[in-house]
Amino acid sequence: MTIDAPVHPSPAAADAPSPTGGLPPARPVDRIALAVLLVGTAVLYLWNITINGSANTFYAGAAWAGSKSWEALFFGSIDPSNFITVDKPPVSQWVMGLSGRIFGYSSASLLIPEALMGVATVALVYAAVTRLAGRGAGLVAGTAMALTPVAVMMFRFDNPDAAMVLLMTVAAYCTVRATASASGRWLALAGVAVGFAFLAKMLEGLMVLPALGLVYLIAAPTTLRRRIVHLLVATVAMIAAAGWYVLVTIAWPASSRPYIAGSTDNSFMNLVLGYNGLQRIEGKEHAGNAAQRSVMNSPLTHELMQRFSHAGGGHRGGMFSENPGITRLFQGEFGVEISWLLPAALVALVVGLVLRGRAPRTDPTRVGFILFGTWLLVDGIVLSYMKSNPHPYYSLAIAPPIAALVGLGVAQCVRDRHRITAVIGGAAIVAAAGGWSFVLMRRDPTWQSWLSWTVAVLTVVAVLTIVVIGLAGESSSRVGRRTGLAVAAIAALIGLAGIAAPAAYSAEVVATPHTGGSPSADPTTEDRAHSQHDTGGFASFFGGTTSAPSELTRALQATHTRWAAAVSRSSTAAGLELSTRTPIMAIGGFTGSDPAPTLAQFQRYVADGDIGYYISTGSTGDRSRGGSSATSALGLDPSQADQAAQLLRRFESGGVTGQIQEWVQSHYTGHTIGSYTVYDLRAPSH
Repeated sequence: MTIDAPVHPSPAAADAPSPTGGLPPARPVDRIALAVLLVGTAVLYLWNITINGSANTFYAGAAWAGSKSWEALFFGSIDPSNFITVDKPPVSQWVMGLSGRIFGYSSASLLIPEALMGVATVALVYAAVTRLAGRGAGLVAGTAMALTPVAVMMFRFDNPDAAMVLLMTVAAYCTVRATASASGRWLALAGVAVGFAFLAKMLEGLMVLPALGLVYLIAAPTTLRRRIVHLLVATVAMIAAAGWYVLVTIAWPASSRPYIAGSTDNSFMNLVLGYNGLQRIEGKEHAGNAAQRSVMNSPLTHELMQRFSHAGGGHRGGMFSENPGITRLFQGEFGVEISWLLPAALVALVVGLVLRGRAPRTDPTRVGFILFGTWLLVDGIVLSYMKSNPHPYYSLAIAPPIAALVGLGVAQCVRDRHRITAVIGGAAIVAAAGGWSFVLMRRDPTWQSWLSWTVAVLTVVAVLTIVVIGLAGESSSRVGRRTGLAVAAIAALIGLAGIAAPAAYSAEVVATPHTGGSPSADPTTEDRAHSQHDTGGFASFFGGTTSAPSELTRALQATHTRWAAAVSRSSTAAGLELSTRTPIMAIGGFTGSDPAPTLAQFQRYVADGDIGYYISTGSTGDRSRGGSSATSALGLDPSQADQAAQLLRRFESGGVTGQIQEWVQSHYTGHTIGSYTVYDLRAPSH
C-alpha cells in the first residue's frame, strides 16, 4: 500500500481571487504583511506631523472656529462669530473641528485625523484590490498608494482633499462588493459615499461616479433590468446624502447664517456650478465685477501667477502648474507629485484588459481594470485639461486608481506567467515605473543623483530577469514549475526598481515643513510657504500668517466685540485668528472679491459695536510697506513690483474691500503696528 504525499496549494493558487470576488483566505504571512503595510503607513503619515504647524491657515482657521462654535462647525465658517464660510463644503471641517472640540485645537488635533484618513484609504485600496485579484495584488496596490508623494503630503495636511479621496475610495470599495454579488445595498452605500465626497469638495468628488456606474452596469451578476434599478436607487442615495445639506443652506435664513464664500449670491449651488465647478474647468475667472475680472485676466496677472508658481526652482510647475494638455500630469509639479507610477498604471490597464479579454462578463479581475481604469482616465483627463487654477495636489484624486491598476497588473502578469503576453507585459510595467522614475529624477540631477542611476540599474536588471525567466518557462515545463519561486526571489528587486524614487521623495516630504496654500512635494524646491509669510501684497491671496505683533495680539484679545477685527481676505483673517485666538471678520472671502459685506452692512456692524478694529495689511491703499517680501520672492524688479501693487489696488478698489477701506480711512485714524495699519472702529476721528 502506498501513501500519497499531502498536496498543498501553491502560493499562487492560495493567493488567487475568488471567482465571485470574495476575500481570499488569509494565511499567517498575509496577516503579517497587512499589519506591516498599515503600521508602516501610520508611522510614515504620523511621524513628526506637527512639523507642518497649522498647514493651510485658510482651513486651519475654520477648524479652530469649528472647535469653538457648533454653527461654525456645521457651515465651515472662517470665524466662530460666523460671518463667512470657506469656499468648500464642510465635511473636512467637520472632522478637524470635532477633533478640536474633543482634544482642544492644536496642530496635532488638526492634522492627525488627516493622517488617519490616509491610513484608511490605503487599507481600502488593499481590501478592494485583494477582493479582485488576491492578497499579493492588494499588497502591491496598498504599498504604491502609501508611498505616492502627493498622498504622503496631503494626508499630513488640512486641505479637504484627504476627506474627499477617502470617500471616493470608500465608494470604489463598496462598488467592488456590490458588483461581486449584485447587491443593491452595497451599491447604495457607494452612492452615499459619493454624496459625502461631493460635500467634501463638490464636483471633484463626483469624478469617480462614471467608473462606478459603468462597472456595475457591465459586470454585476444579475439581469440588466435589475442592474438599472440598483443604479437608480444608488443615485437617489447619492442625491440624498449630498442634497440634505444643500436644502439646509436654502431653508436656513441667509440673515442668520454665514455667507457662502465663493458664491456671487450667497447660495451653495452657485458655488458648486460657478467658482468650484464649470468655471474651473472652462477657465473663466469668477472674481467680482467686470473691473476685477479684467485685472484677473490681464497678462501681468498671469505672469505673476507663473512667477509665484515657479518661485524656488526645482522641477517647476508649482501652484498653477503647466498649460492644459494631455501631458500636464507628467510635467512640472504634477509629475513630481503623481506621475511616478502613472505610465506603469496605463501599461497595466492595457495588459490587464488583454489578458482578461476572454474572461466571463462578471470576472472580478476585469471588473477591477474597468473600475480603476475608468476612474483614472475620467479624472485624469479633467485634471489635464482644466483651465483655471489646477493645483498639482488635486492629483491626489487619481492616486488610488493608479496604485490599484499597478497592483492588478503585476498580479495578473504573475498569474499568467506561462503566457508570453504576460511576460512582456510584466516587463513593460516594471520598465515604465523604473524608467519614468529615472526621467523624473534626472530633471534635477543635483538632488540625490546616485538614486536615479541606482533605479536605472535595478530596472534594467529586473526587466531582463523577468524576460529571461519568462521565456525559459515558456520553453521548459520543468522550469515553468519553478517560475513561482524565481518570481518570488526577484520580487524585492522589482519593488525597488519601481518604488525607490517615489519612496525617497515621500521620505523627504515627511522631513520637510509644509504650510501655505499650495504645498509642494518637490524636495528640490523650497516650500511654497516662503512667499506666504508676508500678509501684504500678491502672496497674501494664497497663505496668510499665524504670527502677529504682541501689541496687536493684546489689543485684539482685550476686545469684547462680536469680531475683534475685520480684515480683507479669508487667509489673512484665519492667520490672525490662529495667532490671537480672536474672531476676525474676513471681508470679501478668499480673494477679497465676494460681495460680503456690503459697505452698508459693514457700516451697520460698526454702528452696532460688533467690530473692534479694522486692519489693513498693506495690500489696499498704502503700498509703501505691503508686499515687499512677496515681490522679492517672486523676483520682481521695482517697476514690476509697483505694477503688481497697482493691480491689487485696481482689483480691490472695484469691490467691497476697496469701498470699505476708503470709508474707514476717511472716518478713522490708523496707526502702525508691525506691517499692519490698525484703525480703532470704536473711536471715530471725523
